[in-house]
Amino acid sequence: MNVCPAGHDTAATDYCDVCGIAMGAAPAASSAAPGSAPVPAEATATMPTSSATCPHCSTVNPANALFCEACGYDFTTGTMPRPLTPPLTPPTASAAAAAAPAAPVAPADPNPAPALADSWVAEVWIDPDWYTDQKSTDPLPSPGLPVVVSLKHTSILIGRASRSRNITPDIDLSSDNGISRRHAQLTTDGTRWWVEDLGSSNGTYVGSSVGPLPGTPVPPGQKKEIAGGDRVYVGAWTRIVVRRATDGEVP
Repeated sequence: MNVCPAGHDTAATDYCDVCGIAMGAAPAASSAAPGSAPVPAEATATMPTSSATCPHCSTVNPANALFCEACGYDFTTGTMPRPLTPPLTPPTASAAAAAAPAAPVAPADPNPAPALADSWVAEVWIDPDWYTDQKSTDPLPSPGLPVVVSLKHTSILIGRASRSRNITPDIDLSSDNGISRRHAQLTTDGTRWWVEDLGSSNGTYVGSSVGPLPGTPVPPGQKKEIAGGDRVYVGAWTRIVVRRATDGEVP
């Protein structure tokens, strides 16, 4: 281990690891020859002081130090070290997007079919006669006034809702266990209506408002036109009547 002229231990041989002073050969102690006269005091070289006080923080440093060991003051230039300031960079697009509040998203319409220009509705009835004809083992709900469903699109799905299968019927008949998830489809050209069975378990039937109940189901995959006054029968007790909406019936 080397010792710098200021008295610090240093491993380097060119500059001190502690104070940065240049390493040099230590001055050899002069020895007077025997019998020689002593050197006058005026001829003796003035030795530097052994410490230097930092004018910025008042820390005592070695006399030959280049920088203050406490605050970094530069004894050579008389200045403080430049502070490290991170560069100012504009926020990235992803950071700006993350900071911006999320805009509310309107729920998507599950029915992609075009909207109807005119107002139509479907009356959903509980029909005791159809229930008796189907011989269902499920208890019949209490019949009452029909549920009126607004038909807003040119294609209407009849079935039972299923969140796991992402099925959202326009006419949801979940209370009738005789209805398939995707039971039947109503379509229109704006004036006439058709019904198509989608391969349901119990079939889709169309009958007139007078006469006996229908006994022959609509063949799956084939559209059958619904005439004025016709009724669509599905499930264990459900009867559907499609008609134009009356004034004030549809908002």
